[in-house]
Amino acid sequence: MTTSPTDPDLVPPRGLKVEGPAPTRPTPVRLEGRHVVLGPLDPEKDAADLYAPTHGEGREARFAYLFDGPFESEAAMAAALKTAAAATDVATLAIRDKASGKTLGRAGFMRVDLGHRTVEVGSILFSPALSRTPAATEAMYLMAAHAFSLGFRRYEWKCDALNAPSRAAALRYGFRFEGIFRKHMVIKGRSRDTSWFAMTEDDWPAVRAAFEAWLKPENFDADGRQLRKLAELRGDG
Repeated sequence: MTTSPTDPDLVPPRGLKVEGPAPTRPTPVRLEGRHVVLGPLDPEKDAADLYAPTHGEGREARFAYLFDGPFESEAAMAAALKTAAAATDVATLAIRDKASGKTLGRAGFMRVDLGHRTVEVGSILFSPALSRTPAATEAMYLMAAHAFSLGFRRYEWKCDALNAPSRAAALRYGFRFEGIFRKHMVIKGRSRDTSWFAMTEDDWPAVRAAFEAWLKPENFDADGRQLRKLAELRGDG
């Protein structure tokens, strides 16, 4: 017996059934690593630690692609962090040096969709002392690990398509490029095409293993230089 496209008994192809409970909404919890501790914002302290390092030379470039900043004063930055701390739709975490307790940056779990089990990491601000360090990589590892532990099946990274450093960082951390949404947003009065990246629960075991191998002390020489790259450890570069 053959069937036609209009046969009412013909079942079209569909995705796999998604089982289990919905994920838990992220909150500003404490996440501890070897280099950094992430946790709830302390607006006055965080602004005191972050304002000067992020508002010196290069401040316009540092904030060019962010939704906020640069700020006209430390008090203005503290006020913005206070608003972020009170938000319920975004869970913003301070990134602090484990040894000194000094705040080195911030990042947030945002665009949370419990029904579709997706969450994005964004609003990332690193001070010069954090950028391009093992501590920065550890912070991103801790956030990804936490997101998947909460039951999310998709972890996203989005950035302005013109933001070459952010695009490179996404790929380095193990996100996969998925395309560009043209004229997706207007940010600070400027048009933004958005590059989309993501990793899924299926990608995570290999990505996690590479993060953990990369972060081991034995992956660095006496001068702190990496011996093997993250991409190499994932087997994709």
